[in-house]
Amino acid sequence: MLYIIYQEDGPDSPALRAAHKPAHFAYLEQHKDILVLGGAMLADDNQTRIGSVLIINVPNRAAADAFSENEPLRMAGTFKSVKITRMRRGQWNPDAAPQSAEGN
Repeated sequence: MLYIIYQEDGPDSPALRAAHKPAHFAYLEQHKDILVLGGAMLADDNQTRIGSVLIINVPNRAAADAFSENEPLRMAGTFKSVKITRMRRGQWNPDAAPQSAEGN
């Protein structure tokens, strides 16, 4: 089952993100078998981070909650809000995805 984890940054997020970035990426690497897509949400200036989105493929809501609760940026208090919602895979077109992380 797919779950989308929508996380909005809190006021201390830049410092917390910087301090816990290595642990965050290690956690994502450790769970690459369930991570479908992940990335930072950006403000319209294309630079300011305002949160992050993760889409994971896990067997149930409890697994989605556990993944999120143990993610280092969340554990550090980076986010002012976290919303986890089950989603259904509809259209699937990975060829339409940008070729770079910046969206180019």
